[in-house]
Amino acid sequence: MSLIIKNLKKSYHQGDENIEILRGLNAEIGQGRIVAIVGRSGSGKSTLLSLLAGLEGADSGRIEIDGTDITGLSEKELTDFRARRISIVFQQYHLVSHLTALENVMLPLEILGRDQAREKATALLKRMGLEHRLHHVPGKMSGGECQRVAIARALVVEPKILLADEPSGNLDTDTGDKVMDLFFEMARSTGITTILVTHSESLAARCQQILRLSHGQFEVV
Repeated sequence: MSLIIKNLKKSYHQGDENIEILRGLNAEIGQGRIVAIVGRSGSGKSTLLSLLAGLEGADSGRIEIDGTDITGLSEKELTDFRARRISIVFQQYHLVSHLTALENVMLPLEILGRDQAREKATALLKRMGLEHRLHHVPGKMSGGECQRVAIARALVVEPKILLADEPSGNLDTDTGDKVMDLFFEMARSTGITTILVTHSESLAARCQQILRLSHGQFEVV
């Protein structure tokens, strides 16, 4: 799976002012690469991640994932493509509060009509060290446990690309380090192309490539 970004542009209107966030962004990321996107606050990191996930539309340009230009898909096609090919790990976890850890991880498999949802979800949660939390709802788990469930939910569908937006941002340092150790271990072992948005230089240094967003363009570090 390759990810190709071609001349990607995005701006927002603020009153009478047009604010350019991305100014003809270009990049090519190969299969299985773990890439960090860094930059100062307001540089457009989260906006870029939203565009890559198909949650926002670009003003112009192309985003090719596995040979498909997602900027040209209809809303229905994009929703289907995203469900099957793209997974996202958010800073805020976004787990379903009334579902158990096991049910949260089973959910995307059930939506896609995949077989053996319970077995696959259970096996992955055990790999994440959460066999003792299978039947706990998010409110009964720690922040680190919730984020591990969120990572398991993202990986269980075997996506082509994994997007992560400050996944340890809500965790204390020790817990965040442990969660990210697991995150990198899983990303490497599965061979999924991984894009990590982070403000942490130490986390970025653990990636195979660092792309720094500055003035709407990438600077390769």
